[in-house]
Amino acid sequence: MMNIPDLAAIEAMDAKDPLRAMRDRFILPKGVIYLDGNSLGAASHAVFDELRTASAQEWAEDLIRAWNTAGWFNMPTTLGDQLGRLIGAAAGQTVVCDTTSTNIYKVLHAALEMRPDRSVIVAEGDSFPTDLYMAEGVASTRPGAVLRLEGVDAADIEDLIDERVAVILVNHVNYKSGELRDMAALTRKAHEAGALIIWDLCHTAGALPVELDQAKADFAVGCTYKYLNGGPGAPAFIYAAERHLAEVRQPLSGWWGHARPFAFERGYVAGTGIRRFLCGTQPILSMRALKGALDIWNDVDLTAVRKKSAALTDLFIQLVEARCGAFGLTLESTRDGAKRGSQVSFLHDHGYQVMRALIDRGVIGDFRAPSTIRFGFTPLYVSYADVWHAVDVLEDILRTDAWKDQRFAVKEAVT
Repeated sequence: MMNIPDLAAIEAMDAKDPLRAMRDRFILPKGVIYLDGNSLGAASHAVFDELRTASAQEWAEDLIRAWNTAGWFNMPTTLGDQLGRLIGAAAGQTVVCDTTSTNIYKVLHAALEMRPDRSVIVAEGDSFPTDLYMAEGVASTRPGAVLRLEGVDAADIEDLIDERVAVILVNHVNYKSGELRDMAALTRKAHEAGALIIWDLCHTAGALPVELDQAKADFAVGCTYKYLNGGPGAPAFIYAAERHLAEVRQPLSGWWGHARPFAFERGYVAGTGIRRFLCGTQPILSMRALKGALDIWNDVDLTAVRKKSAALTDLFIQLVEARCGAFGLTLESTRDGAKRGSQVSFLHDHGYQVMRALIDRGVIGDFRAPSTIRFGFTPLYVSYADVWHAVDVLEDILRTDAWKDQRFAVKEAVT
């Protein structure tokens, strides 16, 4: 039997953690163990510093002049380059803008335009719903377009890739199970068939090292409010490989993507480089908050983040199965830490009530229908002791049937 560490051993792990000082940069409520950074990252002091500057000084004092004096106009690309460093993208290939859903729409259309003799979009049947919804929407606007799904049309996505496929839209980390795909291998498979590939990095950026350029990815999209801690509804991002920028075209031809937006010309002329993926005026206050969140990463080694992430999730699985295994939990995530993102998911027939009971006791994760309870581990602010104490609470809730309290069965709007 595997040795189960005690609390003293776990506290010793925290004492040796090279990332332990990062926790002080975040605002974490007293009495809360926050294991939902895979859904919304915690607030940081740096974010609020940026918001105060942007609102009280730049907006209040500089007014419209701040578009020039504070660099507002170029924030989509300056932040894009800053974020690009975290996803293995050289400068000039990443832009921060809009929402993940909107950006998926843009890049799917762009990829289809680049493969006019092909009509198939490939995606995962168990993808995050917005990816599927947007793929359906794009297909509905293009006569003859076909959507093939892993788990529906074939067991494995590789078996769906042939000479008819224009583009593959795939999640680097599955939002439910946390399973991590091999980016380099699947990108190579797509290219061998003449197809393009779009990587959804929503559950990857800030959780582990990503090497888009090295893998020769074509496009990527992602959000910034999970492991990057940019705040609720923080703007998303698009990556497009430099080799595609001269020819790529996207359908949302708004004025910010124009080559000369302040010439106020009648016709649309796409801007150069990654700016051509812009559409309308960007949310500057949200972008300034994101700047504060991204600045923290200047002092972070992503290799250390990945190492701690694997250790946190391994420990959580070990403790849950040792102490809670008799109470109806089934591991949904892979046991192989090298193939897992920074989250762990378990199945339970009454998962919603169990999660509501946990949240009521100050252990915050989330629930994904029909029966998944998810726990996200953000290495910058989650400690090994947090894992121990979270499992303590989970065991007590399951052992005492505390989750059966009727108030936990009342469905809330956001789960």
